[in-house]
Amino acid sequence: MADLLIELFSEEIPARMQGRAGEDLKKLVTDGLVEAGLSYSGAAAFTTPRRLALTVEGLPAMSPDTREERKGPRTDAPDKALEGFLRATGLTKDMLEARDSGKGQVWFAVIERRGRPAAEIVAEVLESAVRNFPWAKSMRWGAGSLRWVRPLHAILCILTDEHGSEVVPLEIDGLTAGATTRGHRFMAPDEIKVLSFEDYAHKLKAAYVMLDPAERAEVIRHDASQKAFALGFELVDDAGLLAEVAGLVEWPVVLLGDIADAFIGLPPEVLQTSMKEHQKFFSVRNPATGRIEKFVTVANRETADDGATILAGNQKVLAARLSDAKFFWENDLRTVAREGMDAWLDKLEHVTFHAKLGSQKARMSRIARLAAKIAPLVGAEPGEARQAAQVAKADLASEMVYEFPELQGIMGRYYAKSASLSDAIADACRDHWKPLGQSDDVPSAPVSVAVALAEKLDTLTGFWVIDEKPTGSKDPYALRRAALGVIRIVLANGLRLKLDHFVDAQIIEHHIARARRKEVDDAEIEALEAALEEIADHGVFGAALDAVREAFHKADKAQAVAQGTYLARIGKAVPDLSDDLLAFFHDRLKVHLKGEGIRHDVIDACLNMPGNDDLTLLVTRAEALQAALETDDGANLIQGFKRVGNILAQAEAADGVEYSYGPDAKFAEDETERALFAALDAAEAKIGPAMISEDFAAAMGAMASLRGPIDAFFDTVQVNTDNQVVRRNRLNLLARIRDICLRVADLTRIEG
Repeated sequence: MADLLIELFSEEIPARMQGRAGEDLKKLVTDGLVEAGLSYSGAAAFTTPRRLALTVEGLPAMSPDTREERKGPRTDAPDKALEGFLRATGLTKDMLEARDSGKGQVWFAVIERRGRPAAEIVAEVLESAVRNFPWAKSMRWGAGSLRWVRPLHAILCILTDEHGSEVVPLEIDGLTAGATTRGHRFMAPDEIKVLSFEDYAHKLKAAYVMLDPAERAEVIRHDASQKAFALGFELVDDAGLLAEVAGLVEWPVVLLGDIADAFIGLPPEVLQTSMKEHQKFFSVRNPATGRIEKFVTVANRETADDGATILAGNQKVLAARLSDAKFFWENDLRTVAREGMDAWLDKLEHVTFHAKLGSQKARMSRIARLAAKIAPLVGAEPGEARQAAQVAKADLASEMVYEFPELQGIMGRYYAKSASLSDAIADACRDHWKPLGQSDDVPSAPVSVAVALAEKLDTLTGFWVIDEKPTGSKDPYALRRAALGVIRIVLANGLRLKLDHFVDAQIIEHHIARARRKEVDDAEIEALEAALEEIADHGVFGAALDAVREAFHKADKAQAVAQGTYLARIGKAVPDLSDDLLAFFHDRLKVHLKGEGIRHDVIDACLNMPGNDDLTLLVTRAEALQAALETDDGANLIQGFKRVGNILAQAEAADGVEYSYGPDAKFAEDETERALFAALDAAEAKIGPAMISEDFAAAMGAMASLRGPIDAFFDTVQVNTDNQVVRRNRLNLLARIRDICLRVADLTRIEG
């Protein structure tokens, strides 16, 4: 057996591309080897800024001989069919065999392939991998046709076994494979001859190159933490920055520097963001003050002065960067002190959120109205929620957020505090964006919850109104994330909201805004606003619109709501949009609950029940149903329920009637039949009150308790008896079983 070592040595590969490139090289080469008949026992890829390396262990010296038989067309088939078969097999007609297939003579091809040396296969596979490498961006250089992320300088490709190592004969665009590499660009730039992967890794380490990116990241994390700890400070964890910096250096040297006193007063988030984005520096926090007072930079070499010159240069550049940040910060504070946050709100009137959805300022006004409606349901004061929503996005017009967009919301909190707004409003400015990802925290403070929900619902309803929904994998406006954000906020806070109510209202808000932009008749806008008020009072769109139409007819404004007008078109569109958006929420909820371990058929069974726009109620019902189905009684009840459904379906189809008229216990002939009547009475007495009080666990338990009586009934009683009175009564008894179970959940959706 032999081991393969490959290294592709180039100019610096961008850090963000290295991890994917290593995996791509491994997949392309190993898949190619297996396809060519070479098995292997293990493979590993490594990356540094200047090289992609791959080791493949346990390769045989030769690929095995193979023999394959292929059945072709009949011997009397048209010539074109035979020609196609010959092209596919690479044979000539005289090499085919005619065999009797039982249905006439058929051509067979016997294809024998001799095994090939591993080196020959490796050369073919590696050349194909290099020429077809899936870089997101690549370039050509010189006169060659080869494309690579940066100019490729050398290829190392050797096979090593117990007899020694050999260079795989390979040449790509003037680059001939060899057995040499180079160490660190500055500290060990000479060529290094290697004999195996172990020799390669050892010699590179001696030449100041750490091959494994995980090792480089751990060295950086450890050394930075220790240097900070020695001075009584702590390193601010940043996994993304750590992975990126590990991809920028081959020999990490950690240096700890000071932030000038003039900048320590800046908000920690400003310091951290500025240093990370512009300089790739780690922040070091003083645990006593909570301020960022030092930084860590990672050099790519050791120096005679232990990095003093490098550190001095970095501190000089950092001072210039932080001077800009300080200027933005102080300018913004002066603006807030002079005019509050109103100056920024006026600027946002000229910032377009979307061409069809108006300005950011108009958007904030809509969000504010919705937040005030949501507030009482989440424990917030409506006026405070409205005010928080009005200023939540004001920091988008600040100089600091213009320079560092990732600080939106964070800076809003600082500016709101500077403007003497309440802590609840300031926190809402920071938190209304959340959650941005699966691991992001969910807002829990009442005002923050109201504004965060209003912001996401306004975004979703707006894009539904202009028909810009996600399609396939495309979601340019992050609407799936917004819907999941609503779901997580509602569930995490145990909120009881009728989403349909707020969706309808906000869809009309968007239509009112569009009507104003289109200069629609004032009477129609007045009608839309009246419909909005009706929804606020009653929560039902169709009834609200009918009430508005009736009122306008009585006021001799019938022309304003005549068929074909803007209002009439909206009346047809809103229910469809609302239902479609609610279905989108349900799809996102299924994905979320699947991750929580809830079965998809259980979710479907609960979605088909009333109140499915109350997500907390929906999940509570689903959890109770799944718990019931995980018991023996619950699982077996489903089989009984399905048997009931099948018997009823057949009988109703045969008889042409629906059995739902209620059975009578006086016609019961068997003891198990009478026991089932009693069990149904007892279960119904428990299920009714439990459903009213939303005690789904109790309702599911009562339903599951029917398993025994139903099984006993089917074991001893013939439903389709010759006595038609008894038969009809028993079918109605089955219908009662079905109706009682369907009051709890739509069990027809349960699989198995």
